[in-house]
Order: sequence, then structure tokens, then C-alpha cells
Amino acid sequence: MNRLRTRLVLSHLVVAVLGGLATFLVVRLLTPLIFDRQMGLGGGQGGPGTGGQGYREQLNAEVTNAVTQALAVGLAVGVLAAAAAGVFAAARLARPLHEMSEATRRIAAGDYEARVTPPRESELAALAEDVNTLGSALAETEQRRTRLLGEVAHEMRTPLTIIDGHVEGMIDGILPATPEELGKVSDEARRLRRLSDDLSALSRAEEGRLVLASAPADLRSVVSGAAERLRSQADDAGIRLTVSAGEQAVPVDVDADRIAEVVTNLVGNAMRATARGGAIDVRVGAESEGAVVAVADTGEGIAPEDLERVFERFYRVPGRRADGSGSGIGLTIARGIVRAHGGELTARSEGRGQGATFTVRMPLRADAASTSGE
Repeated sequence: MNRLRTRLVLSHLVVAVLGGLATFLVVRLLTPLIFDRQMGLGGGQGGPGTGGQGYREQLNAEVTNAVTQALAVGLAVGVLAAAAAGVFAAARLARPLHEMSEATRRIAAGDYEARVTPPRESELAALAEDVNTLGSALAETEQRRTRLLGEVAHEMRTPLTIIDGHVEGMIDGILPATPEELGKVSDEARRLRRLSDDLSALSRAEEGRLVLASAPADLRSVVSGAAERLRSQADDAGIRLTVSAGEQAVPVDVDADRIAEVVTNLVGNAMRATARGGAIDVRVGAESEGAVVAVADTGEGIAPEDLERVFERFYRVPGRRADGSGSGIGLTIARGIVRAHGGELTARSEGRGQGATFTVRMPLRADAASTSGE
């Protein structure tokens, strides 16, 4: 009874039976009345005697019985026709639903190439397109996951090789165990630690488990300090870095280290996207909706279809100049940190070659916001 096909057939039968019964009752009740009225209009051909009256009553009964039998046959034929139509309609509706069910099972089993042919019905076609879109999205996610494993393995292989080579050389007496050589081993160990920390931060950000040590701070000093630490790298790359903090304090409750990590990530991405001779502008201030940090560059820009995708884990914009750098999780972590502070991180660009602007918006400190509102 719970099967859709059975319920569709039964619904056709119920409609047919109810319609037939209504027709049967109406015709059965109205036939004698209409017959008597029509016979009365005939002008008493049977005469006023009882013989004429009896003839009319007999004829009335025969006509009523004939109509009743015809309606009963018509009702039976209608019910059978409705059942046949219901079976046909249910089969036609159930076929694409069965295909979608098979496709979703295949997708759940890991066959992300499974697709459903959209039927002619618009509602079912929209559902089929959603299933196909789901398969494509999962396939792309699986590709990024596979690529991540390869990238993580590659990122780990280089420092591990260096560490192994230096340690083995020291054991064999080829390399001296001097502070300089041990420092190289330590640098590669820190590189592995950074990779581990990034992956751990990504996991916590996506699961909403970031631990924040929030405290009152002036956002200007947090942002300026993080940006200034990258000035030497910008100078070496031939990029002009400008930091505009304004004169008015921007009071916020934030984890200063986490926000500095966001700024470092945004400025670092801007440097990788900007060629020598370009410029990066970091601006921080307070607006009516809260605190705002904007990092704008004159670099390669972002296509409209990639403006939101750059925040997806492991996604890299096609054709980037420095496509081999990074693991594609920095912006994902940055957005997670900003959202953990109750803010939002967005991207804006006029297109490829037009530069890009990443904007952080977050609430001002409660007492400062109420004061400014007055």
C-alpha cells in the first residue's frame, strides 16, 4: 500500500468510482422525474383512465431499469479504464524515479559518473538535474581529495628526504653534527609542523571547533602588525605594499593571533597573484556595519565563476602564476576563522587581469558599537 505505483493506481480507481457513483445516483434519481414530465407533456395519450396511468408507470420502470443497467455497465467500464490508465501513468512516473534511485545508489557506492536522463515532466526533470549536479559535485570533491593526498605526500616528501639525508650523513660521519647542519634539519621539521597545523586548522574550521582566545584589541594594530611583517618579502618581490589604518581606533573582541593569520594569508595570496611592479593595498577601518579589513591587489584577478570557489578547500584558480605554491586550504581556513568571530570573508574582482579585493567584515566590540550608535 505504501508503494507509489500502487497508490497512484488506487487514486485513479477512487476518482473513477466516486465519479461513476455520483453520475449513477444523479441519473437514477432524475430519470423517473424527467420521464414523467416528458410523458405529461405528451397530452394524455393513454387517456385519463387507469389503463393509461398504468402504462406510463410500466414504461417509466422499464426506462429506469434500462438506464440503471447501462450506467452499471458504464461504471464498470470506466473503472477498468481508470485502472488501466492508472497503471500506465504509474509506470511512466515510476520509471524515472527508479532510474534516479539507481543513480543515487551508484553515487553512494562511489560511482560519481552515474547520470539520470531527464524525463519530459518538468518537476521530475528538475529532480534529475539535481541528482546529476550532486554526482558532478561529489566527483569534483573526490578529485580534489585525491589531489590533496598527492600534494600532502609531495609536501612531506621533500622535508623528510632532507631530514633523512642529513641524519644519515651525520650517522655515517659524512656531515658534521654542527649547529648549522642541525638547523637545516630543524627548519624542515618546522615545515612539516606547519603543514600539520594547517591541516588540523582546516579540520577544526570546517567542523566549527576553532578555539578562540578573544580579548579587546584595536584592529588597526593587529592588521598593521601582520601586514608589516610581510613588507620585506613584498620589497624583494618588487611589489609596493601600502597599509592604511586611519586615525580612529577600531575596537574589537578578537583572537589577535588568528586575525593576524587571516591577514598574513590574504596578503601572501595577493603577493603570489601580483607580478613585479604591482601593488597591494591593505585598509582597515570602521563602518556603519562594523569593522572592515580590505586587501586589494593589482594582480591577475579572479573570474566571476571562481569568486566563491576560491574559498573551497583545495581549490586553485586555473592558470595562476604560482599554481604550484600552497595547498589550496589557506582561504578556507581564513574564512573559517572570520566566521568563528561572527564575521564574513568575501572576494570581489572585475575579472581576469583586473586585480582582486578580499574583504573581512566583523562586529565591533559591543560597548564601542553601542557608543557609535548613539
